[in-house]
Amino acid sequence: MFIAFYIIIAIIVLLIILVVIAPKQFEVHRSIVINKPVPEVFQYLKLIKNQNNWSPWKKKDPNMKQEYFGIDGEVGFVSKWEGNKDVGTGEQEIMRIVENKTIEARLRFFKPWKSQSNAFTKVEDIGDGKTKVIWGFSGESKPPSNVFFLFFNMDKTVGKDFEEGLASLKEILENN
Repeated sequence: MFIAFYIIIAIIVLLIILVVIAPKQFEVHRSIVINKPVPEVFQYLKLIKNQNNWSPWKKKDPNMKQEYFGIDGEVGFVSKWEGNKDVGTGEQEIMRIVENKTIEARLRFFKPWKSQSNAFTKVEDIGDGKTKVIWGFSGESKPPSNVFFLFFNMDKTVGKDFEEGLASLKEILENN
């Protein structure tokens, strides 16, 4: 009887320690250089529908259902999706645009788990008609779900998807 009590107390203490030490914030981003000038790259990027051409998640579920609300490329535009287990269900809303600098969006995921993140796409003129594109997202993971990040490397897993997407973006923009 006392042994079971001590085991339960030990498990509770272990869970509390894991919640305390687990990361509570995350950020993943990748970048690539595209041989096109900033205005051309930015105009393509700010249209969320263009992500269908280079997004790694669209490739994971080419048959996902999508709906759009508002004017693409403007603050308030919302892209909703409902896909397979690889892409889940969620929406992306443009929150802020700084012309030829950055596009900020809110990602709201509903399935497979509910969460919210801040996405960003930034462009930098690096000279000679070349543009550095930085694509990423960040967010908070509240306890107890933050324990998940002790066992899942978000940067490695999602970073690989970002690299794939940016490579596709580069190919599209440089070959058009």
